[in-house]
Amino acid sequence: MATHMSRCRGWSRVQRFGIAAYRKYSSGSRYPNISLSAPLPGIPKPVFASVDGQETYETRITVLENGLKVASQNKFGQFCTVGILVNSGSRHEAKYPSGIAHFVEKLAFSSTAQYGSKDEILLTLEKHGGICDCQTSRDTTIYAVSAEVKGLDTVVSLLSDAVLQPRLLDEEIEMTRMAVRFELEDLNMRPDPEPLLTEMIHAAAYRGNTVGLPRFCPADTVDTIDKKVLHSYLSNYYCPERMVLAGVGIEHEQLVECARKYLLDAKPVWGASAGANVDLSVAQYTGGIVKMEKDMSDVSLGPTPIPELTHIMIGLESCSFLEDDFIPFAVLNMMMGGGGSFSAGGPGKGMFTRLYLNVLNRHHWMYNATAYHHSYEDSGLLCIHASADPRQVREMVEIITREFIQMAGSAGEMELERAKTQLKSMLMMNLESRPVIFEDVGRQVLSTGKRKLPHELCDLISNVTASDIKRVTTKMLRSKPAVAALGDLTELPSYEHIQAALSSKDGRLPRMYRLFR
Repeated sequence: MATHMSRCRGWSRVQRFGIAAYRKYSSGSRYPNISLSAPLPGIPKPVFASVDGQETYETRITVLENGLKVASQNKFGQFCTVGILVNSGSRHEAKYPSGIAHFVEKLAFSSTAQYGSKDEILLTLEKHGGICDCQTSRDTTIYAVSAEVKGLDTVVSLLSDAVLQPRLLDEEIEMTRMAVRFELEDLNMRPDPEPLLTEMIHAAAYRGNTVGLPRFCPADTVDTIDKKVLHSYLSNYYCPERMVLAGVGIEHEQLVECARKYLLDAKPVWGASAGANVDLSVAQYTGGIVKMEKDMSDVSLGPTPIPELTHIMIGLESCSFLEDDFIPFAVLNMMMGGGGSFSAGGPGKGMFTRLYLNVLNRHHWMYNATAYHHSYEDSGLLCIHASADPRQVREMVEIITREFIQMAGSAGEMELERAKTQLKSMLMMNLESRPVIFEDVGRQVLSTGKRKLPHELCDLISNVTASDIKRVTTKMLRSKPAVAALGDLTELPSYEHIQAALSSKDGRLPRMYRLFR
């Protein structure tokens, strides 16, 4: 009788879920095998909440009478990120000693007209649970504070003081010189060569102009930068028309009110901003090679030492972030992907990108192969960084040049869709972070006066086709290569050979015949 009842119950399950969905496992238990893409039977249809209006989440922008732009993005939470972005960086130092932007970054949030020392600033922020930071890049300087929303008035007042009223005392400048020297020493000693190679590839690609100027202060100009030089630079570039006050997690009206209170009529400590000697040079891509012979055998000692490696970075001109081709280049960069030979993970880690499949998986001796895309308002650079044993540098260079040539081939449908999905995923994941939203809002408003929302960018990414990738790659391959090389360069091919390989059909280096090996 019990067996009969059990069979009846089993048959009722078969009738309910269907024969295909009903499985009996070795353990004797029965479980309906229903696809995750199909709704569960017998469950009510879900009712999702709808957004009342997207205007609540749009970036709002106000331009004050003095030209300062105020941009905000509302975001739920008790904390906000507010900061001032200035259109100034190392690319604007053609008429000045190189390294001023590096000094400005280190001197930020030191003593001001209102605060006697950096400690006073930090104590003031601590009352609102706040932290501060300043970062400079080749084209932008960012002063940012994250703090409780209730402290917005104090935060904007502090930012105004830090940007426009720094004291720049002699002892602070001397301390900054020490910090810069230490950073330069550390840059040449650290096991990760990527910051140094990035500096070198820019110097090679834009020789002596704009984004090719050194981002880090050269050792020979550390002592020449003083208060007078800094004031001269700041008076030209720190004017309201070249600034954006951006905020995330606050009401727009509140931010505009604070901007009017502290930034509309604020007088800089260096006097009226001239803005007459602003460098408006357009980046001139030159291509070329920068080499640094260096002993890398003892770069990382210890129980698990890094082997001696030679690092090569090869780049070609891409496009400005203001051009329509910027999105196809971003997809191409994601499609190339790459990473270190010891990275572990699944598709989300980029294990199906070309530099993994074609390079790291096939050549066990390659330590690293990674694609990077640097983009500015008037130019861009797509490059591949590779590392290997010094004896295999020639072969490594040929592998990278072949990858550049193969970019112009037709991209597979699945490969392209994966790269587009990964790019959208990375974009949306990064934009969950409040500081990242702040930087995105500030940079876009500073360069274009408006902001493209994430869903607009996702639509542009979705519209990229294989023909777009082929078109931008073909255009890119017409430019002269930029090459940066670091380490033991005995086996490095000549620049002319690398250029010839990138102009060939298969990316191979010209053959070399030697009588003696």
